[in-house]
Amino acid sequence: MQTVFSIAVDAFAYGMVLFVISIGLSVTMGLMRVVNLAHGAFAMIGGYIASYVARDLGLGYATAVIAAVVITIIVAIPIERFLYRRIYGAPELTQVLMTIGITFCVIGIANYVMGPTLKTIPLAGALQGSADLGFRTIPIHRLFVIFCGLVVALALWFAIDRTSFGVKLRASVDDAAMAAALGVRTEIIYAVSFAVAVGLAAFGGVVGAELLPVEPYYALRYMVTFLVVVSVGGAGSIPGALIACLLLGAIDTTGRYLMPEFGEFFFYLAVIAIICVFPRGLAGRAK
Repeated sequence: MQTVFSIAVDAFAYGMVLFVISIGLSVTMGLMRVVNLAHGAFAMIGGYIASYVARDLGLGYATAVIAAVVITIIVAIPIERFLYRRIYGAPELTQVLMTIGITFCVIGIANYVMGPTLKTIPLAGALQGSADLGFRTIPIHRLFVIFCGLVVALALWFAIDRTSFGVKLRASVDDAAMAAALGVRTEIIYAVSFAVAVGLAAFGGVVGAELLPVEPYYALRYMVTFLVVVSVGGAGSIPGALIACLLLGAIDTTGRYLMPEFGEFFFYLAVIAIICVFPRGLAGRAK
């Protein structure tokens, strides 16, 4: 039972890390129609910034998280303005080539500036240690990650489905010309959506660093994982992304616990099976 409980907690935490990082990619792919393969690069930037602020400057974990999100968004603003706006509405192959190029550029710059070594992010004292449930202990950081994932899911659902910004975003996606004619500043809507997606990537890269370590080729190592999660959940669907992350996180974690020699075999086997049954993802929308 202890093994089952450990698997459940680790799977839930891992699934939430995938969700926090991947949901931004789901937004850009499903709502903005941009295949952003550089999404993991922004998570890596956030991780590097947090490591520098917390470890080298000694400013604390909370400051590191805030700095990572804010600085990553600031870095992403000119990238969105001068590069991504050129590929909005472009063929998917063009988007893939552009964003892969951005990924390699970010990796090269990050390794030159920060060095080609794995970076650690010291946790706050309150997040260290374990919580005693009487019959089992749970690492406090795992509980923190789970809490962050639930808050992000609820906040995004509310923002997209229950606010005027969400209405304008969906209108801009469905018919940008008509939305603009009705007074919607589509460029601003896209820029804000992109900033939110990048900020979530940076946030996930920091809080999930214990499970997905920040290292020189982070952006490439997890690129396929983030893309797979979005594809399985259905691009643009928050509930679909959450279900996909929890399901794939449980399968991957269980496989690594019980048969570690198989690596990610069960993860991708589950992906193949789900896509065969649900070609548009678990909650994908018809185009």
